Amino acid sequence: MAGTPPYPGVDVTGTVHIVGAGLSGLAAALRLARAGRRIVIHEGAGHAGGRCRSFHDATLDRRIDNGNHLMLSGNRGVESFLAEAGAPGGLAGPEDAEFPFMDLGTGERWCVRPNRGPVPWWIFVSARRVPGTSAGDYLQGLKLARAGREDTVAGCLGTARPGFRRFWEPLAVGVLNTSVDDGAAALLWPVLKETFGRGATACRPRMARVGLSETFADPALVRLRGQGAEVRLNRRLKGLALHHGRVARLVFADGEETLDNGDAVILAVPPAVAAELVDGLIVPKGTRAIVNAHFRLESAIDGVSLTGLVGGTAEWIFRRGDVASVTVSAADSLAAEPAEAIADRIWPEVVRALGLGARQLPPHRIVKEKRATFAETPAEVARRPGTDTAYPNLKLAGDWTDTGLPATIEGAVRSGFRAAEALTRTP
Repeated sequence: MAGTPPYPGVDVTGTVHIVGAGLSGLAAALRLARAGRRIVIHEGAGHAGGRCRSFHDATLDRRIDNGNHLMLSGNRGVESFLAEAGAPGGLAGPEDAEFPFMDLGTGERWCVRPNRGPVPWWIFVSARRVPGTSAGDYLQGLKLARAGREDTVAGCLGTARPGFRRFWEPLAVGVLNTSVDDGAAALLWPVLKETFGRGATACRPRMARVGLSETFADPALVRLRGQGAEVRLNRRLKGLALHHGRVARLVFADGEETLDNGDAVILAVPPAVAAELVDGLIVPKGTRAIVNAHFRLESAIDGVSLTGLVGGTAEWIFRRGDVASVTVSAADSLAAEPAEAIADRIWPEVVRALGLGARQLPPHRIVKEKRATFAETPAEVARRPGTDTAYPNLKLAGDWTDTGLPATIEGAVRSGFRAAEALTRTP
């Protein structure tokens, strides 16, 4: 993009090599391209987007996302990403902040409905909160603001109150992809502060209108290529060659890339890959799985919808068109089961939640992401590195870096923006 770079002192003569075309790498590329930097993106896979991608499934004969991702209207990083990619209308969801739930154990249904404005008077209105809870169940969340580095969600909030199982637990597990007994409580407060803490306008549920690729990766690549960026797919980085305390060469399977003095590198790869490439780098080691189940239904809906479930295996049902997609987080044990066993377990819950009557198991696809995120426990959170490294022309990006946020789309995008802005500060 032509024009004056928005950051003072930016060296527009150097090339930035971004290794990894997931959302963190694409976010860094968009921000740097806007600043006038020359960008080359290297991606080991044959597609961009990382975990956030769409594909055509032959069994369903439908285009589906590899995993379901719920965003909120207060995710300012996501909003900036879509604006810079030229795709601000890529997300859809209800006009109001509404979170419908069903308890699979009792059959009870309710809808959590935060009010507009920062004062949360909705917690005092029984029709807007979980049945059987009181305002005190939600005021418990203030304890998260004081959570220490070693505190878990269950330890911080306590599990005795009625609101824990029906509100805090599904929220925490969905956000952290880690059980409440192990999940780091300190990571929940920034999410609450930026979304529920700002009222309904900041916590409206948002999902990809068409698909994750169509919403994020595809428009970002179009914008970047239009700005002169090079995108090289199927190019896996094997090593970094150092000289005088800087990255001097990128060693790929198909050749090497020599860096000039003004060039820089952003590593936007999984933590285990980054640790192999950068000597001495401490990264989170543990991981947690997510299982997604996609079912083709007999009828379609307009737009998208979301239903939360408690008391069963399924946790969230996303509907788009005639496909119902189920997400189960912190699913290491479930991921070890055969796909058909998972489908047989989840489908009856979908039938009940959506009121489908007696329906046989339809065409379906089970997607297991066995290393979906790092394990967001206090011990693993302490291992998150910052954006900077020991080498001034090498920065890190990824939802596993120390963004202060959980490993979500919002965290990934902000990590990319931070890496880009860190390069603009480097002398």
